[in-house]
Amino acid sequence: MTITHQPVLFVGHGSPMNAIEDNAWRRQWQAMGRELLSRGTRPSLILCISAHWLTDGWTLTAMSNPRTIHDFGGFPQALFDQRYPAPGAPAMARAISEQVRQPGSGAPLALDEGEWGLDHGAWSVLLPMFPEADIPVVQLSMDYRRPAAEHLAVGRQLAKLREQGVLIVGSGNVVHNLRTMRWNASADQAYDWAIEFDRVTAEHIAAGRIDSLADFQQLGSVAQMAHPSWEHYLPLLYAAGAASADEAPTFFNEGFQGASISMRSVIWG
Repeated sequence: MTITHQPVLFVGHGSPMNAIEDNAWRRQWQAMGRELLSRGTRPSLILCISAHWLTDGWTLTAMSNPRTIHDFGGFPQALFDQRYPAPGAPAMARAISEQVRQPGSGAPLALDEGEWGLDHGAWSVLLPMFPEADIPVVQLSMDYRRPAAEHLAVGRQLAKLREQGVLIVGSGNVVHNLRTMRWNASADQAYDWAIEFDRVTAEHIAAGRIDSLADFQQLGSVAQMAHPSWEHYLPLLYAAGAASADEAPTFFNEGFQGASISMRSVIWG
């Protein structure tokens, strides 16, 4: 089998309903999946970093058949009925655990052989992108207690996996404040602080100022409003860290959901 260099993605996932609603966000995910497969460089594995798996230290799923996790409430039954039966990849998870080391301790990444699975940060975007669910998926957790620079450092370690046929997908949101959402807002309507944080982040990405992404809290009150907690921002650091300096980023799904969730997504490569 020929191993092909893979791109790296950051996907703004927004509401879990985007997985099944016929909206612009989901249609763009579908188009992106078709584009990636049309390149003739089918991934051997998808490594997904989701905002919704936070652990003590960093952990990889290492089960053969990861379950579909419905980690939300208050949505229609149709969403809970969704399954994403992609296989896991225990051998690849073990290999990655030895190649990527935990910041600080230098220990291998931990392995979860049965407790987790694929949460909605992973399957809600992978279902539209790769509906056949025939590409193995491994999830990487995040240690929320660690500084942003360490998350970026893990992302930089992931870069070498791209040469092994691994498609890296970070899934979160550039802006994410559920407390201030206005569901009747259109995609071009957002709070001033949301627009500002999204703009500054996009400028850093476009200019290749990846280290500046880890300094997001320097934006003060704008950052605090954009991310009352920052688990949805951190997956961007993994994706940006895995990108090469000479790769020009391409944005897609620019716009906002509910005025306070940025759906901005990026592909490098």
